[in-house]
Amino acid sequence: MDRRRLTRPSRRRALAGVGALVCASALLTACSGGDGGKPTLNWYINPDGQETLAKIAEACSTDEYDIEIQLLPTSATDQRTQLARRLAAEDSSTNLMSLDPVFVPEFANAGWLAPFEGELADQVVDDDVLAGAAETVKWEDEVVAAPQWANTQVLWFRKSLAEAAGLDMSQPVTWDQVIEAAADQGGTVGVQADRYEAYVVWINAMIQGAGGSIVEKTEAGRDAEVTIDSEAGEAAAAVIEKLTDSGATQPGYSTSNEGSSLGAMYPDEGPGEFMVNWTFAYKNYEGTVGQPGGPPDEQALEDLGWARYPQTVEGEESKPPVGGIDIGVGAFTEDVELAQEAAVCVTSPEAQTQLAVTDGLMPSRGSVYDSPELQEAYPPDLLKLYRDSIDSGGPRPKSAYYSQISSAVQSVWHSPTGVDPGSTPQESADFLRAVLDGKALL
Repeated sequence: MDRRRLTRPSRRRALAGVGALVCASALLTACSGGDGGKPTLNWYINPDGQETLAKIAEACSTDEYDIEIQLLPTSATDQRTQLARRLAAEDSSTNLMSLDPVFVPEFANAGWLAPFEGELADQVVDDDVLAGAAETVKWEDEVVAAPQWANTQVLWFRKSLAEAAGLDMSQPVTWDQVIEAAADQGGTVGVQADRYEAYVVWINAMIQGAGGSIVEKTEAGRDAEVTIDSEAGEAAAAVIEKLTDSGATQPGYSTSNEGSSLGAMYPDEGPGEFMVNWTFAYKNYEGTVGQPGGPPDEQALEDLGWARYPQTVEGEESKPPVGGIDIGVGAFTEDVELAQEAAVCVTSPEAQTQLAVTDGLMPSRGSVYDSPELQEAYPPDLLKLYRDSIDSGGPRPKSAYYSQISSAVQSVWHSPTGVDPGSTPQESADFLRAVLDGKALL
Protein backbone atom coordinates (compact mmCIF):
# COMPACT_ATOMS: atom_id res chain seq x y z
CA MET A 1 0.00 0.00 0.00
CA ASP A 2 1.33 3.44 -0.96
CA ARG A 3 0.74 5.48 2.17
CA ARG A 4 1.94 8.66 0.50
CA ARG A 5 -1.20 9.02 -1.56
CA LEU A 6 -3.64 11.48 -0.03
CA THR A 7 -6.59 10.01 -1.88
CA ARG A 8 -6.59 6.50 -0.42
CA PRO A 9 -9.80 6.00 1.58
CA SER A 10 -7.97 3.90 4.20
CA ARG A 11 -5.98 7.00 5.18
CA ARG A 12 -8.99 9.03 6.15
CA ARG A 13 -10.34 9.54 9.64
CA ALA A 14 -12.66 12.02 11.29
CA LEU A 15 -11.04 14.97 13.07
CA ALA A 16 -12.78 16.64 15.97
CA GLY A 17 -12.50 19.97 14.12
CA VAL A 18 -10.15 22.21 12.26
CA GLY A 19 -7.01 22.75 14.29
CA ALA A 20 -8.46 20.61 17.09
CA LEU A 21 -6.21 20.00 20.06
CA VAL A 22 -7.30 16.49 20.94
CA CYS A 23 -4.68 16.07 23.63
CA ALA A 24 -4.23 18.79 26.21
CA SER A 25 -0.62 19.86 26.70
CA ALA A 26 -0.31 17.98 29.97
CA LEU A 27 -1.44 14.77 28.30
CA LEU A 28 0.58 14.86 25.10
CA THR A 29 2.98 12.13 26.18
CA ALA A 30 0.11 9.77 26.97
CA CYS A 31 -1.35 10.43 23.51
CA SER A 32 1.76 9.23 21.72
CA GLY A 33 0.87 5.59 22.02
CA GLY A 34 2.40 4.67 25.34
CA ASP A 35 -0.65 2.55 26.24
CA GLY A 36 0.19 0.08 23.49
CA GLY A 37 -2.60 1.26 21.19
CA LYS A 38 -2.41 2.96 17.85
CA PRO A 39 0.13 5.78 18.23
CA THR A 40 -0.67 9.43 17.67
CA LEU A 41 1.90 11.64 16.00
CA ASN A 42 1.66 15.22 17.20
CA TRP A 43 2.24 17.75 14.44
CA TYR A 44 3.05 21.25 15.68
CA ILE A 45 1.98 23.78 13.07
CA ASN A 46 1.91 27.54 12.77
CA PRO A 47 -1.45 29.23 12.08
CA ASP A 48 -0.91 29.60 8.31
CA GLY A 49 -3.32 27.35 6.45
CA GLN A 50 -4.41 25.50 9.56
CA GLU A 51 -7.74 24.32 8.12
CA THR A 52 -6.02 22.80 5.11
CA LEU A 53 -3.29 21.32 7.30
CA ALA A 54 -5.95 19.65 9.44
CA LYS A 55 -7.37 18.02 6.31
CA ILE A 56 -3.89 16.92 5.25
CA ALA A 57 -3.28 15.43 8.70
CA GLU A 58 -6.53 13.51 8.39
CA ALA A 59 -5.69 12.26 4.91
CA CYS A 60 -2.18 11.22 5.94
CA SER A 61 -3.29 9.24 9.00
CA THR A 62 -3.07 5.48 8.44
CA ASP A 63 -4.00 2.18 10.02
CA GLU A 64 -0.64 2.42 11.84
CA TYR A 65 -0.84 5.95 13.27
CA ASP A 66 -2.98 9.05 13.57
CA ILE A 67 -1.68 12.58 13.04
CA GLU A 68 -3.03 15.24 15.37
CA ILE A 69 -2.61 18.98 14.90
CA GLN A 70 -1.13 21.05 17.74
CA LEU A 71 -1.24 24.80 17.14
CA LEU A 72 1.85 26.94 17.75
CA PRO A 73 1.79 30.70 18.50
CA THR A 74 1.49 33.21 15.65
CA SER A 75 4.96 34.72 16.09
CA ALA A 76 7.85 32.78 14.55
CA THR A 77 9.98 33.72 17.55
CA ASP A 78 7.41 32.27 19.96
CA GLN A 79 7.11 29.16 17.79
CA ARG A 80 10.83 28.59 18.04
CA THR A 81 10.82 29.14 21.81
CA GLN A 82 8.03 26.64 22.45
CA LEU A 83 9.56 23.93 20.27
CA ALA A 84 13.09 24.51 21.59
CA ARG A 85 11.90 24.10 25.19
CA ARG A 86 10.21 20.80 24.36
CA LEU A 87 13.14 19.42 22.41
CA ALA A 88 15.72 20.55 24.94
CA ALA A 89 13.76 18.45 27.45
CA GLU A 90 13.95 15.48 25.02
CA ASP A 91 10.17 15.43 24.67
CA SER A 92 9.17 12.25 22.82
CA SER A 93 5.73 13.66 21.94
CA THR A 94 7.14 16.38 19.68
CA ASN A 95 6.94 14.27 16.54
CA LEU A 96 6.38 16.52 13.51
CA MET A 97 7.18 20.22 13.44
CA SER A 98 6.45 22.98 10.96
CA LEU A 99 9.69 24.97 11.03
CA ASP A 100 10.61 28.35 9.64
CA PRO A 101 13.68 27.51 7.52
CA VAL A 102 15.96 29.72 9.61
CA PHE A 103 15.39 27.50 12.65
CA VAL A 104 16.41 24.27 10.88
CA PRO A 105 20.20 24.77 11.33
CA GLU A 106 19.84 25.57 15.03
CA PHE A 107 17.64 22.54 15.71
CA ALA A 108 19.81 20.23 13.61
CA ASN A 109 23.02 21.45 15.24
CA ALA A 110 21.51 20.76 18.66
CA GLY A 111 20.65 17.19 17.67
CA TRP A 112 16.92 17.78 17.87
CA LEU A 113 16.01 16.63 14.36
CA ALA A 114 16.09 13.06 13.04
CA PRO A 115 17.90 13.13 9.65
CA PHE A 116 16.33 11.54 6.60
CA GLU A 117 18.72 8.94 5.23
CA GLY A 118 19.36 6.96 2.06
CA GLU A 119 16.58 6.70 -0.49
CA LEU A 120 14.24 8.62 1.80
CA ALA A 121 16.60 11.61 1.80
CA ASP A 122 16.84 11.42 -1.98
CA GLN A 123 13.05 11.43 -2.19
CA VAL A 124 12.67 14.43 0.12
CA VAL A 125 15.03 16.62 -1.94
CA ASP A 126 14.86 15.12 -5.42
CA ASP A 127 15.36 17.14 -8.59
CA ASP A 128 11.76 18.35 -8.50
CA VAL A 129 12.37 20.45 -5.37
CA LEU A 130 13.23 24.07 -6.16
CA ALA A 131 16.81 24.98 -5.35
CA GLY A 132 15.93 27.69 -2.84
CA ALA A 133 13.67 25.33 -0.90
CA ALA A 134 16.03 22.34 -1.06
CA GLU A 135 18.88 24.34 0.42
CA THR A 136 16.87 25.16 3.56
CA VAL A 137 16.64 21.51 4.72
CA LYS A 138 20.32 20.59 4.52
CA TRP A 139 22.76 20.78 7.38
CA GLU A 140 26.29 19.38 7.43
CA ASP A 141 25.66 17.17 4.39
CA GLU A 142 22.48 15.70 5.85
CA VAL A 143 18.83 16.18 4.94
CA VAL A 144 17.28 17.11 8.26
CA ALA A 145 13.76 18.18 7.21
CA ALA A 146 11.31 17.94 4.31
CA PRO A 147 10.27 21.08 2.36
CA GLN A 148 6.50 21.50 2.54
CA TRP A 149 5.73 24.91 1.07
CA ALA A 150 7.99 27.64 -0.16
CA ASN A 151 7.53 31.36 0.19
CA THR A 152 8.94 34.43 -1.41
CA GLN A 153 8.17 38.11 -1.60
CA VAL A 154 7.23 40.00 -4.75
CA LEU A 155 6.44 43.64 -5.44
CA TRP A 156 2.67 44.18 -5.46
CA PHE A 157 1.31 47.45 -6.87
CA ARG A 158 -1.59 49.25 -8.47
CA LYS A 159 -1.05 49.26 -12.23
CA SER A 160 -2.68 52.68 -12.46
CA LEU A 161 -0.21 54.08 -9.91
CA ALA A 162 2.82 52.71 -11.74
CA GLU A 163 1.50 53.97 -15.09
CA ALA A 164 0.88 57.45 -13.72
CA ALA A 165 4.45 57.48 -12.40
CA GLY A 166 5.83 56.41 -15.75
CA LEU A 167 7.34 53.16 -14.46
CA ASP A 168 7.66 50.29 -16.92
CA MET A 169 6.94 47.37 -14.63
CA SER A 170 7.82 44.82 -17.31
CA GLN A 171 11.44 45.76 -16.61
CA PRO A 172 13.34 45.45 -13.30
CA VAL A 173 12.77 48.41 -10.98
CA THR A 174 14.86 49.66 -8.08
CA TRP A 175 13.88 50.60 -4.56
CA ASP A 176 14.77 54.21 -5.38
CA GLN A 177 12.41 54.20 -8.37
CA VAL A 178 9.57 52.66 -6.39
CA ILE A 179 9.92 55.12 -3.51
CA GLU A 180 10.13 58.13 -5.83
CA ALA A 181 7.16 56.96 -7.90
CA ALA A 182 4.97 56.50 -4.82
CA ALA A 183 6.00 59.85 -3.34
CA ASP A 184 5.45 61.75 -6.60
CA GLN A 185 1.95 60.36 -7.05
CA GLY A 186 0.79 60.63 -3.44
CA GLY A 187 0.96 56.87 -2.92
CA THR A 188 2.77 54.84 -0.30
CA VAL A 189 5.29 52.00 0.02
CA GLY A 190 4.37 49.03 2.21
CA VAL A 191 7.15 47.16 4.02
CA GLN A 192 7.65 45.15 7.22
CA ALA A 193 9.62 47.37 9.59
CA ASP A 194 8.48 46.40 13.08
CA ARG A 195 11.11 44.98 15.42
CA TYR A 196 10.64 41.35 14.44
CA GLU A 197 11.92 38.71 12.04
CA ALA A 198 10.33 40.12 8.89
CA TYR A 199 12.32 43.34 9.30
CA VAL A 200 15.51 41.27 9.07
CA VAL A 201 14.04 39.60 5.99
CA TRP A 202 13.83 43.04 4.35
CA ILE A 203 17.31 44.10 5.45
CA ASN A 204 18.87 40.80 4.39
CA ALA A 205 17.20 40.85 0.95
CA MET A 206 18.46 44.37 0.25
CA ILE A 207 22.00 43.56 1.40
CA GLN A 208 22.08 40.42 -0.75
CA GLY A 209 20.66 42.40 -3.65
CA ALA A 210 23.68 44.69 -3.38
CA GLY A 211 26.05 41.71 -3.46
CA GLY A 212 26.71 41.44 0.26
CA SER A 213 25.65 39.47 3.32
CA ILE A 214 25.02 39.96 7.01
CA VAL A 215 27.50 37.21 7.96
CA GLU A 216 29.72 34.79 6.06
CA LYS A 217 31.50 31.51 6.89
CA THR A 218 28.57 30.53 9.10
CA GLU A 219 29.91 26.98 9.36
CA ALA A 220 32.32 28.45 11.92
CA GLY A 221 29.43 28.98 14.34
CA ARG A 222 30.12 31.84 16.73
CA ASP A 223 33.31 32.56 14.83
CA ALA A 224 31.40 33.44 11.65
CA GLU A 225 32.66 36.51 9.81
CA VAL A 226 30.42 39.54 10.37
CA THR A 227 30.11 41.37 7.04
CA ILE A 228 27.12 43.68 7.46
CA ASP A 229 29.42 46.73 7.66
CA SER A 230 30.01 46.95 3.92
CA GLU A 231 28.98 48.88 0.84
CA ALA A 232 26.02 46.49 0.56
CA GLY A 233 25.01 47.21 4.14
CA GLU A 234 25.25 50.93 3.46
CA ALA A 235 23.13 50.53 0.32
CA ALA A 236 20.41 48.76 2.30
CA ALA A 237 20.49 51.43 4.99
CA ALA A 238 20.26 54.12 2.32
CA VAL A 239 17.02 52.60 1.00
CA ILE A 240 15.49 52.64 4.47
CA GLU A 241 16.62 56.23 5.03
CA LYS A 242 15.21 57.26 1.65
CA LEU A 243 11.83 55.71 2.41
CA THR A 244 11.78 57.30 5.86
CA ASP A 245 12.37 60.76 4.40
CA SER A 246 10.22 60.34 1.28
CA GLY A 247 6.72 61.09 2.53
CA ALA A 248 5.63 57.72 1.12
CA THR A 249 5.68 55.87 4.44
CA GLN A 250 2.46 54.48 5.84
CA PRO A 251 0.95 55.16 9.28
CA GLY A 252 2.65 52.93 11.80
CA TYR A 253 5.74 52.60 9.61
CA SER A 254 8.00 51.53 12.48
CA THR A 255 5.50 48.88 13.62
CA SER A 256 4.44 47.68 10.15
CA ASN A 257 4.00 43.98 9.45
CA GLU A 258 2.73 41.65 6.72
CA GLY A 259 -0.89 42.52 7.36
CA SER A 260 -0.73 46.23 8.14
CA SER A 261 -0.23 47.47 4.57
CA LEU A 262 -2.72 45.18 2.81
CA GLY A 263 -5.52 47.74 3.08
CA ALA A 264 -3.34 50.52 1.65
CA MET A 265 -3.55 48.91 -1.77
CA TYR A 266 -7.19 50.03 -1.98
CA PRO A 267 -7.53 53.09 0.29
CA ASP A 268 -10.71 55.15 0.51
CA GLU A 269 -8.72 58.00 -1.04
CA GLY A 270 -5.47 58.08 -2.97
CA PRO A 271 -3.79 56.02 -5.71
CA GLY A 272 -2.78 53.02 -3.60
CA GLU A 273 0.65 51.59 -2.96
CA PHE A 274 3.68 49.59 -3.93
CA MET A 275 4.13 46.78 -1.39
CA VAL A 276 6.62 43.98 -0.83
CA ASN A 277 4.85 41.00 0.67
CA TRP A 278 4.59 37.23 0.60
CA THR A 279 2.69 35.03 -1.83
CA PHE A 280 -0.49 34.94 0.26
CA ALA A 281 -1.34 38.49 -0.87
CA TYR A 282 -2.95 37.44 -4.15
CA LYS A 283 -5.42 35.04 -2.53
CA ASN A 284 -6.11 37.70 0.11
CA TYR A 285 -7.17 40.27 -2.49
CA GLU A 286 -8.97 37.75 -4.68
CA GLY A 287 -11.00 36.63 -1.68
CA THR A 288 -11.90 40.10 -0.39
CA VAL A 289 -13.44 41.75 -3.48
CA GLY A 290 -16.20 44.07 -2.29
CA GLN A 291 -15.17 43.76 1.36
CA PRO A 292 -13.60 46.43 3.59
CA GLY A 293 -9.88 46.72 2.84
CA GLY A 294 -10.14 44.67 -0.33
CA PRO A 295 -10.68 45.59 -3.98
CA PRO A 296 -14.03 47.37 -4.29
CA ASP A 297 -14.88 45.43 -7.45
CA GLU A 298 -13.44 43.07 -10.07
CA GLN A 299 -12.10 45.99 -12.12
CA ALA A 300 -10.05 47.10 -9.11
CA LEU A 301 -8.73 43.56 -8.70
CA GLU A 302 -7.57 43.67 -12.31
CA ASP A 303 -5.61 46.82 -11.42
CA LEU A 304 -3.47 44.73 -9.06
CA GLY A 305 -0.01 44.16 -10.51
CA TRP A 306 3.04 42.15 -9.50
CA ALA A 307 6.73 42.23 -10.35
CA ARG A 308 10.03 40.84 -9.13
CA TYR A 309 11.39 42.14 -5.84
CA PRO A 310 13.03 45.57 -6.30
CA GLN A 311 16.74 45.91 -6.99
CA THR A 312 18.88 47.49 -4.29
CA VAL A 313 21.44 48.62 -6.88
CA GLU A 314 20.33 49.36 -10.42
CA GLY A 315 21.48 46.67 -12.80
CA GLU A 316 22.19 44.09 -10.08
CA GLU A 317 19.62 41.27 -9.92
CA SER A 318 17.51 41.37 -6.79
CA LYS A 319 17.52 38.54 -4.28
CA PRO A 320 13.90 37.95 -3.24
CA PRO A 321 13.47 36.55 0.28
CA VAL A 322 13.07 32.79 0.57
CA GLY A 323 10.86 31.45 3.32
CA GLY A 324 8.17 28.84 3.77
CA ILE A 325 7.83 25.82 6.03
CA ASP A 326 9.96 22.70 6.42
CA ILE A 327 8.73 19.62 8.27
CA GLY A 328 11.13 18.30 10.88
CA VAL A 329 10.86 15.05 12.80
CA GLY A 330 11.77 15.22 16.48
CA ALA A 331 14.88 13.20 17.29
CA PHE A 332 13.29 11.85 20.48
CA THR A 333 10.22 10.43 18.74
CA GLU A 334 9.65 6.81 19.74
CA ASP A 335 9.11 5.62 16.15
CA VAL A 336 11.12 7.86 13.85
CA GLU A 337 10.38 5.70 10.81
CA LEU A 338 6.62 6.24 11.12
CA ALA A 339 7.07 9.96 11.74
CA GLN A 340 9.27 10.34 8.66
CA GLU A 341 6.73 8.43 6.59
CA ALA A 342 4.13 10.93 7.80
CA ALA A 343 6.45 13.83 6.96
CA VAL A 344 6.79 12.57 3.39
CA CYS A 345 3.01 12.38 3.10
CA VAL A 346 2.27 15.87 4.42
CA THR A 347 4.84 17.31 2.00
CA SER A 348 3.61 15.35 -1.03
CA PRO A 349 2.67 17.07 -4.31
CA GLU A 350 -1.00 16.55 -3.47
CA ALA A 351 -0.61 18.27 -0.11
CA GLN A 352 1.36 21.13 -1.67
CA THR A 353 -1.36 21.58 -4.28
CA GLN A 354 -4.03 21.91 -1.59
CA LEU A 355 -2.04 24.51 0.34
CA ALA A 356 -1.35 26.58 -2.76
CA VAL A 357 -4.88 26.57 -4.16
CA THR A 358 -6.64 27.13 -0.84
CA ASP A 359 -4.23 29.32 1.12
CA GLY A 360 -1.74 30.82 -1.32
CA LEU A 361 1.15 28.90 0.29
CA MET A 362 3.21 28.02 -2.72
CA PRO A 363 4.80 24.67 -3.59
CA SER A 364 8.41 23.76 -2.99
CA ARG A 365 8.19 21.33 -5.92
CA GLY A 366 8.46 22.65 -9.46
CA SER A 367 6.07 20.12 -10.98
CA VAL A 368 3.19 21.34 -8.83
CA TYR A 369 3.35 24.75 -10.52
CA ASP A 370 2.44 23.01 -13.77
CA SER A 371 -0.54 21.17 -12.29
CA PRO A 372 -4.02 21.91 -13.72
CA GLU A 373 -5.21 23.00 -10.27
CA LEU A 374 -2.60 25.76 -9.94
CA GLN A 375 -2.88 26.80 -13.57
CA GLU A 376 -6.58 27.39 -12.95
CA ALA A 377 -6.10 29.10 -9.59
CA TYR A 378 -3.40 31.64 -10.56
CA PRO A 379 -2.43 33.81 -13.53
CA PRO A 380 0.39 32.02 -15.39
CA ASP A 381 2.79 34.96 -15.16
CA LEU A 382 2.31 35.13 -11.38
CA LEU A 383 3.09 31.43 -11.02
CA LYS A 384 6.25 31.93 -13.06
CA LEU A 385 7.24 34.91 -10.92
CA TYR A 386 6.76 32.89 -7.72
CA ARG A 387 8.72 29.93 -9.06
CA ASP A 388 11.60 32.02 -10.41
CA SER A 389 11.82 34.08 -7.22
CA ILE A 390 11.98 30.99 -5.00
CA ASP A 391 14.51 29.29 -7.24
CA SER A 392 16.86 32.29 -7.48
CA GLY A 393 16.10 34.10 -4.23
CA GLY A 394 18.33 34.68 -1.23
CA PRO A 395 18.02 32.82 2.08
CA ARG A 396 18.76 34.40 5.41
CA PRO A 397 22.07 33.39 7.06
CA LYS A 398 22.23 29.62 7.52
CA SER A 399 23.61 29.43 11.03
CA ALA A 400 23.00 27.53 14.23
CA TYR A 401 23.17 30.96 15.88
CA TYR A 402 20.67 32.63 13.61
CA SER A 403 18.34 33.71 16.43
CA GLN A 404 21.17 35.74 17.99
CA ILE A 405 22.15 37.17 14.61
CA SER A 406 18.60 38.24 13.87
CA SER A 407 18.00 39.75 17.31
CA ALA A 408 21.26 41.69 17.20
CA VAL A 409 20.42 43.19 13.79
CA GLN A 410 16.92 44.11 14.91
CA SER A 411 18.17 45.85 18.04
CA VAL A 412 20.44 48.23 16.10
CA TRP A 413 18.44 48.77 12.90
CA HIS A 414 15.17 49.46 14.68
CA SER A 415 13.54 51.92 14.52
CA PRO A 416 13.78 52.41 10.75
CA THR A 417 13.37 56.14 11.32
CA GLY A 418 16.83 56.20 12.92
CA VAL A 419 18.73 54.19 10.29
CA ASP A 420 21.80 56.03 8.97
CA PRO A 421 23.96 54.59 6.17
CA GLY A 422 27.00 56.23 7.72
CA SER A 423 26.68 54.59 11.12
CA THR A 424 24.05 51.84 11.36
CA PRO A 425 25.93 49.08 9.47
CA GLN A 426 29.08 49.63 11.54
CA GLU A 427 27.18 49.80 14.85
CA SER A 428 25.31 46.61 14.04
CA ALA A 429 28.52 44.83 13.02
CA ASP A 430 30.21 45.78 16.29
CA PHE A 431 27.23 44.71 18.36
CA LEU A 432 26.73 41.44 16.47
CA ARG A 433 30.40 40.57 16.88
CA ALA A 434 30.14 41.23 20.61
CA VAL A 435 26.99 39.08 20.89
CA LEU A 436 28.57 36.14 19.05
CA ASP A 437 31.70 36.49 21.19
CA GLY A 438 29.63 36.42 24.38
CA LYS A 439 30.68 39.95 25.31
CA ALA A 440 27.23 41.56 24.95
CA LEU A 441 23.70 40.51 25.85
CA LEU A 442 20.62 40.86 23.71
